Amino acid sequence: MEQDPGHRRDVERDPDARRDVERDPDARRLARVMHAAFFALLGASLARFLLRHPWLELGPWVVALTAALAVLYVLPVPRRLPWLGSVVAVWMVLVVLAPSFAWCAVPLFYTGLRTLRPRAALVLVALLTVFVVAAQLQLADGAPDPNLLVAPPAVAAIATAVFVHSRRQAERLAATERREGTLAERQRLSMEIHDSLAQNLSSQRMLLQAADRTWDTDPAAARRHVRTAASIAEYSLAEARRFVHDLAPADLAGGGGLEQALRALAARESADLPVGFRVDGPPVALPDRVGAALLRIAQGALANVREHAGATSAALTLTYLDDQVVLDVADDGRGFDPGAVPPPGARGHGLPAVRARAEQLGGTLTVESAPGEGTVLSVAVPLEEPR
Repeated sequence: MEQDPGHRRDVERDPDARRDVERDPDARRLARVMHAAFFALLGASLARFLLRHPWLELGPWVVALTAALAVLYVLPVPRRLPWLGSVVAVWMVLVVLAPSFAWCAVPLFYTGLRTLRPRAALVLVALLTVFVVAAQLQLADGAPDPNLLVAPPAVAAIATAVFVHSRRQAERLAATERREGTLAERQRLSMEIHDSLAQNLSSQRMLLQAADRTWDTDPAAARRHVRTAASIAEYSLAEARRFVHDLAPADLAGGGGLEQALRALAARESADLPVGFRVDGPPVALPDRVGAALLRIAQGALANVREHAGATSAALTLTYLDDQVVLDVADDGRGFDPGAVPPPGARGHGLPAVRARAEQLGGTLTVESAPGEGTVLSVAVPLEEPR
């Protein structure tokens, strides 16, 4: 079904939707293929130049520029636009000196289409195509050949059309998955509110009604009912604050990062259940979206531990690896069978929401548990987006 133009524009402006597309496994595989093709074409172009031309005055320049382009291409990318501009500029100089390097334009088409917005990407593709046509005419030594004028633009147009179509399909899928994740999170919150706050309010109402009925005939019983209702109200207030905190993780606003937020969460939870916290590996700065999602995952997981696990202790572990960050939530509770369908209100209720959050970050959720052996919930999120 064709999507309306307004929604398409919203998707194109949404950086989170674009990041979801880039985390797609197919997109990562295609990126690896294009990177390999770039270096293969770069090496073949250099070999052709050295075989066909003696080591003249241009030779050292071509070799140096080829090496510079290769190094530049694999450098980390703090800012994509300056990096892409530098790669394209060095390639253009190489094409002027040695036209055979024009074939490297095909992977650069792909890189430009992935990096730039649609209009800017089309301008870049057109510019690269002009250089390719000029290089091919130079290699042909002026011999008339209409294919040299028609073939490169045709190939560029087909490649661009296929990429844009595939990208839009992927963006639509990413937007759909994000909406599904949002709906799942709303459902989770609504069920938690119903199972805790609504039930507690109902209990308070019944207790206060009972106190009102026995106020004159049995004052002691009435006071017990009132004290019990007050205790339930205090617990409900704590639950309401937890829900608000889940929706707006204020712990991250202090500037201490995810480590400080998780340490504060463990300290708060330790009032009811001892919760340890440790960090393994050298910490790195995480995007706000990743930090907020991991904090909410930890909050939801500890809520599950507190309400359903029957545990005597729990532990949070944040591990920084070379290419990913891993959050582990472990407890020594009664455990469960991760493969079994949980009954209503059972511990597994919050796992779909945790899995949805992890997948939105391009990560994975792993649950290790067995009846009577505790549970370890592990969320792994990649540290870098594919280029």
